Amino acid sequence: MPIITLPYTYLERLVGADRAAILDRLPMFGSDIERIEDDHADVEFFPVRPDLFSVEGVARAMRGFLGIETGLPVYEVRQSGIGFSVDPALASIRPFLGSAVIRNVSLDGAGIESLMGLQEALHWAVGRGRGKVAIGVHDLDTVTPPFRYLASPRERSFVPLDYSEEMTMEEILEQHPKGRDYAHLVRDFPRFPLIVDADDRVLSFPPIINGELTRVTGETRNILLDTTGTDQKAVQIAVNILCTALAEAGAEIESVTIDGQDVPSLAPMERYVSVQECSDLLGVELTPDAIADLLQRMRFGAEPAGSELVRVLVPCYRADIMHDWDVFEDVAIAFGYDRIGADLPRTFTIGAGHPVSHITAAVRSIFVGLGYLEMIPFTLTNERVLFERMQRPPSPSALRVLYPISEEQTVVRTDILPLLLEALQANKHRELPQRLFAAGDVVLGTGTYQKAAAVSIHPGADFSEAYACADALCRELGLTYRAAGSDDPAFLDGRRGACVVDERPVGVFGEVHPDVLLAFDLEHPVAALELDLRAVPGYPGQPDTPSPGAR
Repeated sequence: MPIITLPYTYLERLVGADRAAILDRLPMFGSDIERIEDDHADVEFFPVRPDLFSVEGVARAMRGFLGIETGLPVYEVRQSGIGFSVDPALASIRPFLGSAVIRNVSLDGAGIESLMGLQEALHWAVGRGRGKVAIGVHDLDTVTPPFRYLASPRERSFVPLDYSEEMTMEEILEQHPKGRDYAHLVRDFPRFPLIVDADDRVLSFPPIINGELTRVTGETRNILLDTTGTDQKAVQIAVNILCTALAEAGAEIESVTIDGQDVPSLAPMERYVSVQECSDLLGVELTPDAIADLLQRMRFGAEPAGSELVRVLVPCYRADIMHDWDVFEDVAIAFGYDRIGADLPRTFTIGAGHPVSHITAAVRSIFVGLGYLEMIPFTLTNERVLFERMQRPPSPSALRVLYPISEEQTVVRTDILPLLLEALQANKHRELPQRLFAAGDVVLGTGTYQKAAAVSIHPGADFSEAYACADALCRELGLTYRAAGSDDPAFLDGRRGACVVDERPVGVFGEVHPDVLLAFDLEHPVAALELDLRAVPGYPGQPDTPSPGAR
C-alpha cells in the first residue's frame, strides 16, 4: 500500500489544525501511521483511496473529519479556450486522453513534492504501472496551444526530461532510464504516442517521459495536465484527483476542449441510499439526519430524502464509491468504529483446529527443532521449474492457468521441493549452511492436499543428512514407514530413497542430482526431502458421498 509523506508545516496550513490533533485522528480515518519524524509523518493509506495520496487530499478529508469544514467541496471549472485534437490512428495504441489547465499555481518545495508524489502514486494505483494511465504535468507558459495528441513515427526526436540533447523515441526506449523501464508498453506498436503544441514542439512521449521543454519548477504558475491511457474511466479519475488536489492548494481549474468535448467537469455523482439498510449493516440505529451529518463529515453532499432515504452527492475524486455499501463504510468511519458496541453472535459455536492445520503445525515445530528456517513459496510457478529443471516428466494432471500474465506463473505447484531449490538459487550470496523448509498446499488436477519439503545446502550435505531428517520427521509425526529405493530422477542414483507406507511411496529423500543443481545454478551439494502429508495418521479422508435421499 502507498505510504504518503505529510510535512507538518504544509499539512497544518491546509487543514487549519495542529499536528497533534491531526495525528491523533488519522488512524480512526482508516490509515496507518508508519513513522513520526520531527518534521513529517509517513502514513499508509489503502489503494482504494487514491484521493488521499497527496497532502492536499489528506487535508481536505481531515478538515471534514475534524469538523472544520464539512459537506461537498465545490470546484468551479471555467473554460480555458484551449483545444486538443486526438489522432484516430491512436485507437489501437493508446486511445484515451484527459486534460485540464490549472492556473495560478503556487508551489513551494512541499507542494512540488506532493504533486510529484501524487503523480507517481496514481501511476501505481490507478495506472497499473502506467499501462492503464500515464500522467504528464507541463509548464503551460512554455508552449503554444492548440495541442495535438498523435501517432508519431518512431524516429521523431526531442529533448527528454533530465537530458540536454535530443534523442529519437527509439533511443529513449533504449537509453533513457524511464524508457528502459516502460518500453514494454509501446515497443510493439508501429507508431508511438506523442503530444505536440501548435509549433510542433514536443510536450510528452506518453507513457514514457515528458520533454525537457515543459519542466515544472517552483516558478511555474500555469500547468497543462495530460492524462493518456487505455481505460477512459481510469483516465478521468486521474484527472479529477489531480485537479481537485491542486485546487485545494489554491489553484484555479479550467477545462480543455478535446475533439469538441469540454473536460473535466468535476461534477458530483448523485445516488440515494437506504437508511434501514445502513442501520442493519452497521448494527446501529441511525436516522436520515444522522446519516446525512456523518456523510457531510466525510465530504459528501448529503440530505434526508424522506424518512427512508438519504440523497448523497459523491465527490468526483471518490473513485472507490461503486456501491451503497461503500457509502455506508464512510458512515461507519465518521460514526467511529470505537463507538460501535460489541455483541455476542446470535449463534454460538466453539471452534476447533482442522486436522490438516494440526499436522502442518507439527511439521513446522519438527523442522524448526531440526534447525531449519521456514519459507512460504508462491503457489503459482511454471513447468520449467517444476519439471524441466527437476528432470521429472511433466504431470498431465498439473493445473494450468488459462490466461497467465507472466511466463513465470503458468501452473499451480504440484510439489514444494522445486520452489525451495529456487529459493536457494536466489540466496546464493548468503553464507552457508542454509536449511529451509516449507509445508503447504499443492494441487493435482482439481484436488488440493498438503506436502512438506526441506533442503540443506553446504559442502558436506549428503544422503545421510537427508535420511536422518526424513526419519526424524516421520518418527515425530507418528508415521510408520519402510525405507526403500527410489527412481526419482531429481536425486542422485544410489543416494536416494523413498518412504513407503502400505506399499505406496509417500516421500522421497536423498542428494539432489548434479544436473538439477546446475539447472538451478547451485554450487554446493543439497540434501533434500519431500513428504506427502496425506500419509500422516490423523489426516482427514475424503468426505463420504451422501446416500440418495439423505439430508
